[in-house]
Amino acid sequence: MHDLQPVTALGGTSPQVDTFDHITISENDGLALASVAARRGHEKACHAGLKKLLGAVPGPGRCQLHDPEAGFWIGPDQWIIGAPRQTHELLADHLKDLLGDSASVTEQTGAWVTFDVIGPAMPDLCERLCAVPIRQMVAGDAQRTVIHQLGCFVIRRQADDHIRILGPRASAGTLHHALILAAKSTA
Repeated sequence: MHDLQPVTALGGTSPQVDTFDHITISENDGLALASVAARRGHEKACHAGLKKLLGAVPGPGRCQLHDPEAGFWIGPDQWIIGAPRQTHELLADHLKDLLGDSASVTEQTGAWVTFDVIGPAMPDLCERLCAVPIRQMVAGDAQRTVIHQLGCFVIRRQADDHIRILGPRASAGTLHHALILAAKSTA
């Protein structure tokens, strides 16, 4: 029998944390993710299910920071839903049960790497990384952008000094490298 050990997107057995005087970059390996796309003609039923789950349906450029589930808009009638993996490992299955035929649900946990960037230099770091208007963004804003030639999402969290960045898992090392370089340049 094989003795398999799960690894994070950066290849470790535990999430990597990089701490600087002014900022912390943490690989967040604890999220379950699933995409939801409303099916044509069933948009109202899909919205009702999402509202029941999240409290509100996120619109363009927005994230519903609900606990324990959260979701953000990625396109017309399309969202990514996230929750703690420890309690929601089967998130996609739960969403399929909740939304039924009103939506197409796809497991996304293994497709994305997530980094939490926290600290007083977060706006400076973000400005070096991408073109989102970080100083105008408020809690719950979510923007699609390009970071180091990678399509990513930047979500402004509740704390003023916290953003969450989701990028393609296959390019986790490249995204992490860009974050580290930007953090060092803000010193």
